[in-house]
Amino acid sequence: METKNFGKISFEPESELEFPCGLPGFDSRKRFVAVRFVESDPLVYLQSLEDPDLCFITMPILAVDPCYKLKVSGQDLDRLGLSQARQPRIGEDVLCLSVLSIQETGPTANLLAPIVVNLHNRKAVQAVAPESDYSHQFALMPEEASVCS
Repeated sequence: METKNFGKISFEPESELEFPCGLPGFDSRKRFVAVRFVESDPLVYLQSLEDPDLCFITMPILAVDPCYKLKVSGQDLDRLGLSQARQPRIGEDVLCLSVLSIQETGPTANLLAPIVVNLHNRKAVQAVAPESDYSHQFALMPEEASVCS
């Protein structure tokens, strides 16, 4: 596939991610592939397979916040094809990515609405958790480092 940011990329069909409901603001974009490069690790680029110009810069959420507590709604668990009996485990059941953005004050990560991918069926959602204490603009280079509690 030819992309705006990376030129020609190739990928295995089984590496395709499916967002059944699209992404907020991009409802018609449902197929993506995760692209990684050694030189920009741990960044993960979510490249749209339907729009060569659309790419989101993400990062594994535990690289942003090693203490992150994932909470996925029942509706999103259904969309992912996961049981509502328990919350999914990052790294075992799901891949959890934070969408990055650049603000005037520096880079931020969206911890309030991470991208959650079922590792077994490759279905994905942006799992908004409005009742959480996480921010959609978590500073990536804070003045002080936080400690897990």
